[in-house]
Amino acid sequence: MPATLAMHDASYAHISKKLTALNLDIEVITFDKEGHFRVGDQIARAENLDVDYVWLSSHPKLVGAQDAVFEQVLNLKSVAVLQTFNAGLDHSFYKQISNTGTRICNSSAQAVAISEYVMAQVLSVFHPIDLQRTLQAEGKWEKTPFREISRSNWLIVGYGPIGQEISKRVKPFGASLSVIRRTPSQSENVDRVGTTADMTDYLADADIVVLACPLNEQTRGFADAGFFAGMKENTILVNIARGGLIDDAAMIAALDNGNLETAILDVFHQEPLEPSNPLWSHPKVRLTSHTSFSGEGVQDRWDTLFLDNIKRFVDGDSLNFEVNPNDIS
Repeated sequence: MPATLAMHDASYAHISKKLTALNLDIEVITFDKEGHFRVGDQIARAENLDVDYVWLSSHPKLVGAQDAVFEQVLNLKSVAVLQTFNAGLDHSFYKQISNTGTRICNSSAQAVAISEYVMAQVLSVFHPIDLQRTLQAEGKWEKTPFREISRSNWLIVGYGPIGQEISKRVKPFGASLSVIRRTPSQSENVDRVGTTADMTDYLADADIVVLACPLNEQTRGFADAGFFAGMKENTILVNIARGGLIDDAAMIAALDNGNLETAILDVFHQEPLEPSNPLWSHPKVRLTSHTSFSGEGVQDRWDTLFLDNIKRFVDGDSLNFEVNPNDIS
């Protein structure tokens, strides 16, 4: 009996040729924006469908439709495995469907793009590029000193696929790299590994702090006044994880008092960020619109991860990036 695979119709149109080329014993079920599920030529009610595998992709046609798609999937009678394009699983949907017994696989596809975003943003703080452009326009021959990454100490909080890709780019510059993770096991490219119990000591040395950990009950708001007070002067903070990790008022106070030199922020408590939010105009904030994952190679890596995992599923093999249900909150 073929395995049933469900996905949005736009996703199927995008991936169908590559999927067919795998020659798997599967039956594809599609659904549209209105929540209509189609099995072959027939419309089916979601509550009557038992689905073996659901693929939630990030096809451009689905931008802004995430919550509607989540609702449609929750209406299914059962789902054995769900593979999502998201790395973070803090949306309530994931806990809801996990509680039904559904296995969930998340994504590492965006890690390369996010790591390049981090490096570009930090380099743009270290190097006075705007000043250099101004001097060029004015025809002025002046030296422009800059900070070197080779002399910097980095702290990455969270060491999943994103943190690991960042470390691969930091270490070749000659920087020192420390990591905070749940278990203090040593990793390649890392000089020092600790847990949250070591946070105070590690913060005291860091020039650049990158937040790359999941948002859950243990991490929500952990970057608070005490966190920022533990930093040395002129630290750079980069948040490419979730806005809920940071107490914004405490961060703004640290920026104003000089403890924090620059905050590079790609994620926020509320998205889109409301126009009245003071982060837009703060002189020490570099703000982008949750775009760090928007690299040109991300879609191809998402597709490759899905195609590999659906073959593994049909063949009865272990799945890549399967998430422990206890880590979803």
